[in-house]
Amino acid sequence: MPKLDETRPFLAVQIGVMTVSDTRTVADDKSGQTLVDLITRDGHTVIDRIIVKDDAVAIVAQLEAWISRNDIDVVIATGGTGVTGRDVTPEAFESVYEKKIDGFGELFRWISFQKVGTSTIQSRATGGVARGTYLFALPGSPGACRDGWEEILKHQLDNRYRPCNLVELMPRLEEHRK
Repeated sequence: MPKLDETRPFLAVQIGVMTVSDTRTVADDKSGQTLVDLITRDGHTVIDRIIVKDDAVAIVAQLEAWISRNDIDVVIATGGTGVTGRDVTPEAFESVYEKKIDGFGELFRWISFQKVGTSTIQSRATGGVARGTYLFALPGSPGACRDGWEEILKHQLDNRYRPCNLVELMPRLEEHRK
């Protein structure tokens, strides 16, 4: 059964939070704030937070800027994962990935199905890796952000989580470049 190994020291992860929206501001960005609150509550550091328009070029530019930095280990985005014409977050993220983490979206939708039923098919939550940085895109509701963090990312971004976690893989993410 998965559990925390309390004998291991906790390692804080440095995270960038991106809200994808044409209408939100920091003042009314409930989903982005939910992520910031959960991330910091659990001992991690929010290095940067930004709101980006529903535009694939702008999203890719922000991802490229963050993954080129040494102080951001993980990017978590909220918004733009649906199926409408303006929802381009998955396409933008997937154009940057070196490797897709298929299980992230699959697990998110399984968790979501427990709460919203078949409406979960409208979510295109996605995860991947690019240049040593984990990239995750969640739907744009506070509930979806809470589910993605509490049920998946909180555990996988905690180096004490057993039997395995994404943090312990970080030193090896770029071994193909050596």
